[in-house]
Amino acid sequence: MENCKNDGKTMVEEPLLESAAPVKGGFRTLPFIIGTEALEKMATFGLSPNMTLYLMNDYHMEMTTASNVLFMWSAATNFMPLIGAFIADSFLGRFHTIGFGSIICLMGIILLWSTTIIPHARPPPCDQSSNICSPPTMFQFLYLCMSFGLISIGAGGIRSSSLAFGADQLEKRGFHKNPGVKQSYFGWYYASYTLSVLFALTCVVYIQDNLGWGVGFAVPAVLMLSAVTSFFLASPFYVRFKSSSSLITGFVQVAVASYNNRHLKLSDSTSCLYHCKNGSGHVFPSEKLRFLNKACIVRDAQKELASDGRAINPWRLCTVEQVEELKVLLRVVPIWSSGMIMSINLSQSTFPVLQAVSMDRHITSSFEIPAASFSMFVVIAVILWVALYDRVYIPLASRLMGRPVRLSTRRRMGIGIFLSFLAMIVSAMVEAIRRSLAINQGALNHPQAVVSMSALWLVPQNFLTGFAEAANAIAQNEFYFSEFPRSMSSIASTLLGIGMCLANLLASFIMNTVDYLSKEGGNESWISSNINKGHYDYYYLVLAGLSMANMFYFLTMINICSP
Repeated sequence: MENCKNDGKTMVEEPLLESAAPVKGGFRTLPFIIGTEALEKMATFGLSPNMTLYLMNDYHMEMTTASNVLFMWSAATNFMPLIGAFIADSFLGRFHTIGFGSIICLMGIILLWSTTIIPHARPPPCDQSSNICSPPTMFQFLYLCMSFGLISIGAGGIRSSSLAFGADQLEKRGFHKNPGVKQSYFGWYYASYTLSVLFALTCVVYIQDNLGWGVGFAVPAVLMLSAVTSFFLASPFYVRFKSSSSLITGFVQVAVASYNNRHLKLSDSTSCLYHCKNGSGHVFPSEKLRFLNKACIVRDAQKELASDGRAINPWRLCTVEQVEELKVLLRVVPIWSSGMIMSINLSQSTFPVLQAVSMDRHITSSFEIPAASFSMFVVIAVILWVALYDRVYIPLASRLMGRPVRLSTRRRMGIGIFLSFLAMIVSAMVEAIRRSLAINQGALNHPQAVVSMSALWLVPQNFLTGFAEAANAIAQNEFYFSEFPRSMSSIASTLLGIGMCLANLLASFIMNTVDYLSKEGGNESWISSNINKGHYDYYYLVLAGLSMANMFYFLTMINICSP
């Protein structure tokens, strides 16, 4: 016999405002919510592209040190939305999480900007006569890391809740029941993201290159100040929901409860008493990953359940729903992990900037593309992929086949992984040609010398990277949302970011390993600060080899983890 009383944890959000209060929410709040995250992305994405040059030129860091700092910063920025989602769901609520996050992010950007105007906040300029450069002191390095940390924490608070907070405004007014409204909302949200990144990679980077770091870092600070102002300006019109128990907490509770009940013996499901919600479709847990089923077995209903059906100790007794949600998460982890190698390839932003600096970036005799702006071709490729896939491939294939045609999420993920492999091969080929020209033109000991090779040769690898990201990342999100129940939508929206966080840590490990092994025997490191003495082409081939291995891993996991 099964127990299906209401456990008291149904996640029904209740508005903080009384019913007699004026009607709030709706479309009028969306420009402020979407605009806040758009401005935050303009600010943070405007800082990151040129940061390699800032750390190497003004902080006198070696290329590997600067790359490690940026890998850690990117990893923290991608991980913080998970922490922000937990805090928003369990404690603060989405409004306060976004509000505090925007203020903290502003503080971090102001601190970073201050390093450009306070002489003692960064190392002194190099001695031109002796060519001696002083490294940053411990205080200067910690000051820099503090600014990065505050930016990551603040950005995590904003990104973890903005999408869901905007959906809250539509849900309160009943607009979420209209599929067209929901599609339009997500479309505008994605469009704001794309335009923000393009603005950051073009306008903000151009200002930094032509007006210096002081003005170039002040612009993101002004953008972030505008984000804070716009968000709080509309605060009287927002619908705010109470925080509730977090799924992340539920996952931990299942793990702890199954461990605490590890001595229980599992028998046939119908002979056990399981704890489930009233009216739940999950009366019995599934047979897969059966060891987790011990978390929801009721041994003594009198001692373990309260009068309203709730578990007295949720760390020893969980619901069937909680157990099944964790099982779904564990089932997609192998496929999710296959996207990390592709994210490692995407995170290689340091090396293309150094390549672009050493190449001819002129479009006309008077205008040249900033080195850090070549990342915009990745974004343009993402836009092209989405437009061509939705507006050209789908209609054309459907017309030819005489039926609706759409590539499955798994197939698109596989295409993205393959294109990422091709991007690394092309990157290695272009770098081999660039390095050969640099040596032939006598630039071996002059890494800042410009070789007679157009930087537009970097565009194909950027386009391949953009196509790979669009195919794989969009398919990943669709895959998670299709596999997870609605109650796990917040987890589905953060999985891609968590993968990118771990990918940045792995990228740092791979880079340091290659640096260590290639320097053995007194040889020049493949990823030397002098790009002409190093062998970045070999490094790209290492990434290409890992990408090839990852393709076989992905195909294996697809077969194993198929329902």
